[in-house]
Amino acid sequence: MSLFARGKRSDCNIIMKKKLNKYFKQKFFTISKKRNENKENNIGTISRTLLSSLMIISIFFVTPIVVDFVKDTSIISADFENNSKNSLKKLLEKKIITSGEVINQKFLYDDILIFDEETTDSVRLSAATIEELFKSTNYTLKDVRKNKLVKPISLTLLPSEMKKIENSKKKKNLFIQILLPLIIKENNYIRLDRKKLFNVLNKSKNTRADKVWLNSKFKQYGVENKDLSTLKIRMDEIPVSMAIAQAAKETGWGTSRFAQEGNALFGQWTWSGEGIRPSDADDDSTHKVMKFKVLQASVRAYQRNLNTHTSYKKFRIARAELRDKEKKLDSKILSEYLDKYAETGKEYVKVLQQIIDQNNLTDFDDAKLLPSSINLESLI
Repeated sequence: MSLFARGKRSDCNIIMKKKLNKYFKQKFFTISKKRNENKENNIGTISRTLLSSLMIISIFFVTPIVVDFVKDTSIISADFENNSKNSLKKLLEKKIITSGEVINQKFLYDDILIFDEETTDSVRLSAATIEELFKSTNYTLKDVRKNKLVKPISLTLLPSEMKKIENSKKKKNLFIQILLPLIIKENNYIRLDRKKLFNVLNKSKNTRADKVWLNSKFKQYGVENKDLSTLKIRMDEIPVSMAIAQAAKETGWGTSRFAQEGNALFGQWTWSGEGIRPSDADDDSTHKVMKFKVLQASVRAYQRNLNTHTSYKKFRIARAELRDKEKKLDSKILSEYLDKYAETGKEYVKVLQQIIDQNNLTDFDDAKLLPSSINLESLI
């Protein structure tokens, strides 16, 4: 082999060697880089996984503690007012039924039982004595219709002679005069509670007394889960004209046995405790008509019934809608939702509306109760 051929071969070997070295270097570099990247990616993935796991475990561990802390320290917060308004709006639009619509009946009538505990002796005045009392205090329905002011005369029992009053107008007037102060008085209590409720909701921070009061109202209105929008809807007044009409219908203007023997003005039923058994009840029937020590207790129980019982949920929603539109509580509109109060349904509603119209009872819806005085109380 010639030196030229040998040299050419040597040059080829050198060139080939350089190319191979270059090739392997490139390949080695590329492989090394991919390994590093995979290594970094694996480390990053493991780190993120561990961090996410720790975060999830922390959330499950801490959340119950935070929830318990919030429950123990405060019933409501600054954000509750807006949330409550949103819930109320949805409830009025009938888009949702909150858990608060469930009734807890355990404490519903606790404040009504107080009447039984405090009332030791109730004096039943005669119809003539009551009429004289009204006359001496210038308490007439004509004056109430004109001036919208009612004398605070709270009688505990109906006169036993109601049946003997032959003049229908005279009997009706006497019945209305007896009931007016009692109904307005209970509405005043509700109005004050409602005002306090909105004051509490509008505070950024509530006192311990506020929280205790709010808890007592949740119990009083049978509101489960401390649902504020439900409490707003339930804690409201009953139109005076509607209450009088129902009392008139249920008692025959104060002449029924239930009204005379048990101060039962609204014919509420009970399946436990004391009551008066209807004479026409079936043998297998266990219900009784609730009885009360005083008339005031009957009025409060009636209002609590309409404000809590599931049968009158539509009534409460209709009332809340009137409030939302800043309209007065119209008894003709609201009575439409009392068809479940009696077995006669819509016929019962029609009778109530006739009583309201025929006796101009809406004249008393905006009547105010005058402050009580020692001199007036001494006459009763």
